[in-house]
Amino acid sequence: MTNKLRALLTGAAIFVGGSASAAECIAPANPGGGWDFTCRQIGKIMYDIGEVDQPIQVTNMAGGGGGVAFTTVVNERGDDSDLIVAASQATATRLAQDAYGGATADQVRFVGAIGADPGVIVVAADSPYQNLTDLLDAMKADPGSVAFAGGSAAGGFDHLKVLQLAKAYGVEDVRSIRYIGVDGGADAITQTIGGFTQGMTGDMSEVVGFLESGDVRAIAVLADERVPGFDIPTAKEQGVDVVAVNWRGLYVPKGVSDETFNDWAAKLQAVADSEEWQQAMADNGLAPFTVVGDDFQAFIDKNIADVQALSREIGIIQ
Repeated sequence: MTNKLRALLTGAAIFVGGSASAAECIAPANPGGGWDFTCRQIGKIMYDIGEVDQPIQVTNMAGGGGGVAFTTVVNERGDDSDLIVAASQATATRLAQDAYGGATADQVRFVGAIGADPGVIVVAADSPYQNLTDLLDAMKADPGSVAFAGGSAAGGFDHLKVLQLAKAYGVEDVRSIRYIGVDGGADAITQTIGGFTQGMTGDMSEVVGFLESGDVRAIAVLADERVPGFDIPTAKEQGVDVVAVNWRGLYVPKGVSDETFNDWAAKLQAVADSEEWQQAMADNGLAPFTVVGDDFQAFIDKNIADVQALSREIGIIQ
């Protein structure tokens, strides 16, 4: 390779403002879950609307409820300006609970969120539980008789949804409720379809395909109102006052420049404003939720404080 060619290639690799090189989005879970959805949808739309010049490469990096990806970014790619990482309420929850081995939210820069994924409880198509109260009645009679699978680690946001529902319904021993944390919503649904768990706790975007195929039934959506296009009753309709929505967004390494951070924020805002994103939200049951740039960091700080308070109340952390 000539020195001139090497210099040209190097220049392309570090040119971020115009995205001359292919950027990468890390999805901290296996294919098929919410983080994977975030990378693939946002990355595709960024390319489709001309915000990047090449398709964004998606890398699945499962493990530790997002902890493997977070640690990798902090320790190995702390100034990589071509890297974005899918994040969600699950990310903030794990950081709030010190579940990433001492890692803290200020070790990365949160770019923004552009959609809210309502929480959902699903059961297998042939499950005897016809609605949320059927399931909660069984849990109230014997908390250990109903097991759930979720795409976040034990104590994570998917787990917290179940605990919030149980607590609101008057289940006394919520710590006896069995929960299996797997790497992503698709894996969690597989556990439920296979009969290994009685229910799956996740987000709308993770279950749409499985609802359409008839593999599972959704018995509650954890939103203020029903999601348009999906005939799923809210938990509140069924007498259980719990709302749990999972924002979908991105973070970048802490060591990137302000210019790079602002550039990614502008690209994310462009996606949020696009017709393509509006359609993606409608197709996948997402609700509008746009907080981008510096305002999002303030949101994250408050969010983490709130989750810590809830986790202490339920007994997840001391």
